[in-house]
Amino acid sequence: MPRPGGRRVQEKSKDFFGSMKRLISNLRPWKVLMILSLVLAMISAILSLVAPNKLSTFADEIGLGLVPKTEKFELISKEISSNFTEEKITIKSNEILMSNDISEEDKTMFINSLANMKESSEENMSSIFLSLPESILKVLFEDVVVEGVTITVQDQLDMINLLSEMGDETGTENALKVMDKLPESVYSLIEPEMNTNKIKNIAIFMGVLYIVSALFNYIQSLSMTHISNNFAKKLRTNVSSKINTLPLKYFDTHETGDILSRITNDIDTIAQNLNNSLSTLVSSSTLFLGSIIMMFYTNWVMAITAILSSMIGFMFMFGILGKSQKYFNENQRALGELNGYIEENYSGHNVVKAYNGVKDSLNDFEKLNNALYEAKRKSIFLSGTMQPLMGFIGNFGYVAVCIVGALLAMNGHISFGVIVAFMIYVRLFTNPLSQIAQAMTNLQSTAAASERVFEFIDEEEMSNQNNIVKRLDRSKVKGNISFNHVKFGYDKNRMIIKDFSVDVKPGQKIAIVGPTGAGKTTMVNLLMKFYEINDGDILIDGVSTKELSRENIHELFCMVLQDTWLFEGTIGDNLRFNKEHVSDEEIMEACKTVGIDHFVKTLPGGLNAVIGDTDTVSQGQKQLFTIARGMLEDAPFLILDEATSNVDTRTEELVQKAMDKLTEGRTSFIIAHRLSTIKNADLILVMDQGNIIEQGSHEELMAQGGFYCKLYNSQFEKLS
Repeated sequence: MPRPGGRRVQEKSKDFFGSMKRLISNLRPWKVLMILSLVLAMISAILSLVAPNKLSTFADEIGLGLVPKTEKFELISKEISSNFTEEKITIKSNEILMSNDISEEDKTMFINSLANMKESSEENMSSIFLSLPESILKVLFEDVVVEGVTITVQDQLDMINLLSEMGDETGTENALKVMDKLPESVYSLIEPEMNTNKIKNIAIFMGVLYIVSALFNYIQSLSMTHISNNFAKKLRTNVSSKINTLPLKYFDTHETGDILSRITNDIDTIAQNLNNSLSTLVSSSTLFLGSIIMMFYTNWVMAITAILSSMIGFMFMFGILGKSQKYFNENQRALGELNGYIEENYSGHNVVKAYNGVKDSLNDFEKLNNALYEAKRKSIFLSGTMQPLMGFIGNFGYVAVCIVGALLAMNGHISFGVIVAFMIYVRLFTNPLSQIAQAMTNLQSTAAASERVFEFIDEEEMSNQNNIVKRLDRSKVKGNISFNHVKFGYDKNRMIIKDFSVDVKPGQKIAIVGPTGAGKTTMVNLLMKFYEINDGDILIDGVSTKELSRENIHELFCMVLQDTWLFEGTIGDNLRFNKEHVSDEEIMEACKTVGIDHFVKTLPGGLNAVIGDTDTVSQGQKQLFTIARGMLEDAPFLILDEATSNVDTRTEELVQKAMDKLTEGRTSFIIAHRLSTIKNADLILVMDQGNIIEQGSHEELMAQGGFYCKLYNSQFEKLS
């Protein structure tokens, strides 16, 4: 149990798999929708894995559109080289020498060039060609047509000149060097050109892929939200129904805060984690495994690089997590101690001031505050390293992929697009690991919360009343009640009511008195059938309560308890609780009877003023409201359990007169510690240790000088 004001450290499931199995079985009404949601989450993850592959192709297509067409560059070079050959010169020699259009000077130059060609190497042939006169070149060479584009002799000569500068290299790098110097006819053939249709198709495909993936993810999110909210609604309905079937014993043995926590916090935890964790676990697992498969499918060297680089980072992260856990636990413990200490000191602040304990209180607070500061500093520092470390893991993976990818691309093993794809795969590989870890943590808390909720739902209920057919009409009830040798104990081995017998006549006012723990309230609980008696019987108008339903018994009684209760609402709604037919005039008459009418009139709105179980209404006023509510019930039996304990003496006198009027014609049971309030009772039952030890009127019991007399006189004894 945490200290008051402390925060409860998250519980772990006692039987994780058993709890999750039962939780899933309770989701059976939404089985189809849940399967559809998880399948959509898986498909959405698969589509996310396909996208990088297409992105790789997309990047490669764009890359191809940014470089010259080297294969055509090489084709043009070969065509021109085949046009400028020694064989062709030999064939054209006679034609040149016999031509009248060529001057003798040019012919002489040609003859000299032929002699030089025989003595020159192949590397110098291009310079000899370029030195020939234009009249000779027009005869020697002819235009070349490549893919419908005519390359003139002059363009070929310019090309030869560029080729001579490049040497034997005709690859992409050299083609890029001379792009701006190429003749127009050659440039038109090798200029970069993107395949826009293919790029457009890939872009459309990727857009559709991402849209479909997002749509599937949206649908599965809506589906899981629908499932979790409806499941939480079902659980709250089941718990609400369960509350009405649980015996009073359960609420006596369990803290109210714990019960409320199961109804609110635990059900909310289940709903939120179901909404987030199941689909996250499926999609993250799919992404994790799928990214590994796709990486190896694309390139195994890059895959190993990406996995190893990420694993190195995760080893550091898991090491930090292992060290930080003890600081998180210490932080929760220190926070609980500090909050508990603050709550204790604030609630007892007057005592601390009165006993001059401020200095000691501050010293203790400082110690607890410093302990919390140290634990929080260490835990926050270590938890704060998680996000940068995750960023480092991703970036380290990117760097490793880029370096290895660049080396492989330089050697022609992969394209640039593969590197782009792997950069995405690294992210798809690292992110799911942390998401899976978070999802598993959430599922642990979900299992723990579901255990608490199902534990509440599985609690033993009150006995079944389906076979009860008898019913007493409240308008015809006379008012006889008999206790015949009633025996009862909260624990079968420890009896509280050992042998209780009494006959109550119609209209009698019965007072039950005795020391604390004598069994006074227990008798009322047995009468109302909040508990089943162990032995004996209780009869109402000769009918055993065992043969009557609890609802029937409850409508025969009006109860005014020591513990007041008002719900958030108007005064009128509080007083006519479960009695819609009661008019405002009847409510004001009841308020006037108990002396609360003036207070009601001073409030804005009167009976329509909104109040609640808060400090804005005093405890005494709350009790007067509950007494007025009891008057409006108008039941044949009345139970007053310390109903005037929180009012002042003057108000008690007014309430007593109202009670006398209220009890007229009704069989009444009054439990009181102030014995002066029950002097006019028809019969006083004095209880001690579960038995009636004295009974009679006030005067008769006082005359006996027994236990009651001592109790009564003890109220007036002065402290010496």
